[in-house]
Amino acid sequence: MMFDLPDHHTLYDALCARDDRYDGRAWVGVSSTGIFCRLTCPARNPKPENCQFFPSISACIEAGFRPCKRCRPLAPAAAAEPVIQMLLNALEADPSYRFREEDIAAMGLDPSTVRRAFKRHYGMTFLEMARQRRLRDGFTTLANGGPVIDAQLDAGFESASAFRTAFGKLMGQSPGSFAKDALLRADWIDTPLGAMVTVCDARTVHLLEFIDRKALPRSLKKLQSYAKGSLGFGSFDVTAQLKAELAAFFAGQNAAFSVPLAYHGSAFTQQVWRALREIPAGETRSYSDMAQAINRPTAMRAVARANGANQIALIIPCHRVIGADGSLTGYGGGLWRKQRLIELEQNYRTTSPR
Repeated sequence: MMFDLPDHHTLYDALCARDDRYDGRAWVGVSSTGIFCRLTCPARNPKPENCQFFPSISACIEAGFRPCKRCRPLAPAAAAEPVIQMLLNALEADPSYRFREEDIAAMGLDPSTVRRAFKRHYGMTFLEMARQRRLRDGFTTLANGGPVIDAQLDAGFESASAFRTAFGKLMGQSPGSFAKDALLRADWIDTPLGAMVTVCDARTVHLLEFIDRKALPRSLKKLQSYAKGSLGFGSFDVTAQLKAELAAFFAGQNAAFSVPLAYHGSAFTQQVWRALREIPAGETRSYSDMAQAINRPTAMRAVARANGANQIALIIPCHRVIGADGSLTGYGGGLWRKQRLIELEQNYRTTSPR
């Protein structure tokens, strides 16, 4: 099932409300101006009789509409707000710098406006993003076998206790509690949609989560228990394979993953996860569709719970499940990521080998 647009009345209401659930899923062409916009465009609302709704940007262009200069539908949603790009550039220029709200204000920006903009697009504030970026350097030091004190300094923390607290909040336990030469090893992966953590053994992937997912610390604790304390930092050959396949996925080259997976869930949950992997890239399903696919048509809520319990993001593509009305619904990695993933996978609609 490809995404079917809701009726005109529903979409017009979404346009008037600037409902971001449809951002990246539907666009509006305004016949009186000849332009097309995101449904979150800040421009004055057009009359309903002047609106045509489309499921893709290409459909808008083919119908003769040109892109709006205010909401910039051809650019990623976050790029439509210059304040975001300014701060991302600042972070890229000096990722080890300890940004504060005073620094934001010194750039001539309103901290509260910046906070709302980053929350809306990335599910975290700019200061949280900068802090996460610094922790990456400490994580990398640990993964390369370095001592905790070096990791603390590489992450730009003057206080050992502050580093332990920040790291514990991220990973669910202090850096010193991870084992050496462990059976399960955690590694950091940078992606265009933000940092991810993976946990692998010598043959399989056990976890792949966005670093800011709230469930990550709990998932890591479960794996620590599963491995009887043998969870550490580092990588295996299978980690390198995973990184290569993720790079190909984000580059638009290949949506198929062949890296072997280890499932941690009930028989029913694993059945749902396998069904998720049958959804071709570029397509979506509703929870009802998924329940039908596993011959459990009344088990929609159980399917939703299994979907939410997935701890191998992207490869088990729970982001391809949407609401029956076409809305994006919940996603542990953030709705903004779900939207970007669905947009990215449109390129695989006819070329995916699945």
